Amino acid sequence: MKRINKKRKGFTLVEIMIVVLIIGILLAIAVPNFLTARQNSRAQTIVADLKQVEAAKDQCAMDKGLTTGDDCTDTDMANYMKVYPPKWPVAGGTFVKGTIGTDPTFNGKTADQWSDDHSGL
Repeated sequence: MKRINKKRKGFTLVEIMIVVLIIGILLAIAVPNFLTARQNSRAQTIVADLKQVEAAKDQCAMDKGLTTGDDCTDTDMANYMKVYPPKWPVAGGTFVKGTIGTDPTFNGKTADQWSDDHSGL
């Protein structure tokens, strides 16, 4: 009698479960890091935009001879910024340019506060 060797094709249930487990572990590590990086990126964009607005206000004040408490109009600000008001990365955010001598804010926080605390994104 001859024995015929049949080759098995496919994967066993244990092999598939091990692969799924490995993928789950990698996702558990990668997803939180991705979310943190995304939040940090948004906060850095907000800080950069607020600093740009502050620089534009300072330039406007110097050119127009404005003092603390005076206001640069949106038309004046448009001359000092490529896009005004800047397109904020967070939908529904509230931007306040403020008067000369005050820091611009986004959702009630200044650039320094956004640098220290990224919550609220």
